[in-house]
Amino acid sequence: MLNLNRNGGMSRAEVEARLRADLGFDRVLWLGQGLRNDHTDGHVDNLARFAGENRLTIPEPAGDDDPNAAVYQDARARAEAFGVEVVALPSPGRVERDGEVIPASYMNFLIGNATVVVPLYGAANDDAAVDAVGTLFPGRRAVGLRADHVLTGGGSFHCISQQLPA
Repeated sequence: MLNLNRNGGMSRAEVEARLRADLGFDRVLWLGQGLRNDHTDGHVDNLARFAGENRLTIPEPAGDDDPNAAVYQDARARAEAFGVEVVALPSPGRVERDGEVIPASYMNFLIGNATVVVPLYGAANDDAAVDAVGTLFPGRRAVGLRADHVLTGGGSFHCISQQLPA
């Protein structure tokens, strides 16, 4: 929301005022920075997702070499201080393609009528992520699909399902 390529360089206070005026928000939770090397400029759907009223999913760091451990911990602390219930989901940890860390995240799952599609990366936590997301959405089947090529092109399943070209 505050990236220079969005919202004409509006300040945090200006963004909050617009959200209040246009959408009726009465409070705004700022989660901090986006994932390392995130070419979407920090879209929140790679970092956190709502899974019910006042219930937010945020990744749990996957080991000492998780490049986003500090980002996840900061987001969790901010959400809890804000009064939001936080549910930890696995992180894929450090995922590299062509020697570069990519912003792999299980958070960019797509919620359908009967299914939730979870992005996978060939990481150790892939199966655990599908199981964890499945528990958040009873009545829907959680399915994992490889998302490497989608991610390197920009975003993942949730991102590519959002807008239709004009």
